[in-house]
Amino acid sequence: MSAKVLVREAIADAGVDLLRERFDVDVDLESPLEEIVGRYDAIVVRSATKLTADVIERAVNLKVIGRAGVGVDNVDVEAATRRGIVVANAPESTVVSAAEHTIGLLVALARNIPQAHAALKQGRWERKRYGGIELAGKTIGVLGFGRIGQQVARRALGLGMRVVAYDPYVASDRFRELGAERVETPEDVYAAAEFLTLHLPLTDDTRKSIDEAAFARMRDGLYLINAARGALVDEDALLAALQSGKVAGAALDVFSSEPYSGPLLELDSVVATPHLAASTDEAQDRAGVIVAEQVAAALEGGLVTNAVNIPVIGADDLEVLGPYVPLAAKLGRLALELTGGRADEITITAYGGIADYDTRLLTVAALNGAFQGRADRPVNYVNAPLIARERGIDVREERSQSARDYTNLLRVEVRVGDEKTRVAGTTIGSENRPWLVNAFGFELDMELAPLLVLFRYDDVPGVIGRVGTLFGDTGVNIANMTVSRTRRGGKALMVLTVDTQPPAELVERIRAEGFDDARVISL
Repeated sequence: MSAKVLVREAIADAGVDLLRERFDVDVDLESPLEEIVGRYDAIVVRSATKLTADVIERAVNLKVIGRAGVGVDNVDVEAATRRGIVVANAPESTVVSAAEHTIGLLVALARNIPQAHAALKQGRWERKRYGGIELAGKTIGVLGFGRIGQQVARRALGLGMRVVAYDPYVASDRFRELGAERVETPEDVYAAAEFLTLHLPLTDDTRKSIDEAAFARMRDGLYLINAARGALVDEDALLAALQSGKVAGAALDVFSSEPYSGPLLELDSVVATPHLAASTDEAQDRAGVIVAEQVAAALEGGLVTNAVNIPVIGADDLEVLGPYVPLAAKLGRLALELTGGRADEITITAYGGIADYDTRLLTVAALNGAFQGRADRPVNYVNAPLIARERGIDVREERSQSARDYTNLLRVEVRVGDEKTRVAGTTIGSENRPWLVNAFGFELDMELAPLLVLFRYDDVPGVIGRVGTLFGDTGVNIANMTVSRTRRGGKALMVLTVDTQPPAELVERIRAEGFDDARVISL
């Protein structure tokens, strides 16, 4: 019996045709969803349909949800995952459209095209007022060098511009391949850029990061383009910078709250569009076809390359490797935190009995942990390898039957240039608690708790007491502590698990007291 697919919102005819070749398809945009969803094995939506936990609970036969677009904000992914429903989207569908729209905003800003157009429509011929500047030879700064940032760089180079880019999570070779200059900090971009375009993911660190302090570090007369996320910019600070002339002009497609009708629209130096970067016929058609392919793969047991939740894996592999999946994710995150987010190569090695199984699942889990919060889109167990490829990071997987002192052991190694950082762990007890057994070459024995603090220092008396006192004085409770050393009188590593986030001044104070390294890591 053929699987039944509900197409709930309009997608490209080619996508519907692809589904109809294989399945029983209903295009039904009107019927009450709660009443009909239980009949279907798959549903295809865009942004208007809300697939809440209540709706998903009624979807007793549903195996896959396809979202024809980039995000999945209108889908309760957690509820779907609990029900074993694959959720897939089309993240690649809008890359070209977003990059082209960014370049369109750039040109419009440089040449005052919208302002001149509006004046002429009103009967004013104002050639002198709206004369612009050439882009050739100018420097454009790109903050965020993911898929869209790289495509913008390609097009800007085609216009004869110099491209200076910042993204600590993209390998140096990728910048060189594209002809962009890689810099170490956002401040380096601010110092060089005459035009600045934003392509950062929206995280707690990047939210309103383009603020008064950032504008102060930028060149006078800079032009800003934002077609990424409105909340990246402190709009009050941007307004003040435009009014003072610090920023010569801004081109905005996104805003912190939409629809936007605020004071930025009153300035002649602002070019604005109503969140149109992804709104092209081609992007929408591409999204429909891509999501149809994803739905077909899920229903036919194929590889769902754009799944945003846990992909379907074999029951035998899951039974053995399942407990090591969260361990791999934590080790991947820990390893990349220890390198400051940098990586040229990541190697995941499985030792012992788990080496007999398809450990690609553990490799993907380690990458998933490593890139969480470090990408321009949600990271999952399927797209993490793609993110590594986009960043020019080599991923290696190794297996060994011998685990020495452990039944099973997992190691993650991150290489940056000639420097290698390794962490290793296993699982302990009937609950398979993730356990850290090695970091920086030091043997350890402790649980991988949500908050870790790591110190490297000279192995001298009194250090443990000093650390305990410093944490006690600031009211941070130490739950566990383990200390390891290379040799007597050499270097030592101390790892703490703590109940609350240590204040930044505590970490700085510890660093100031002669420790080689002090890091707080959230897992």
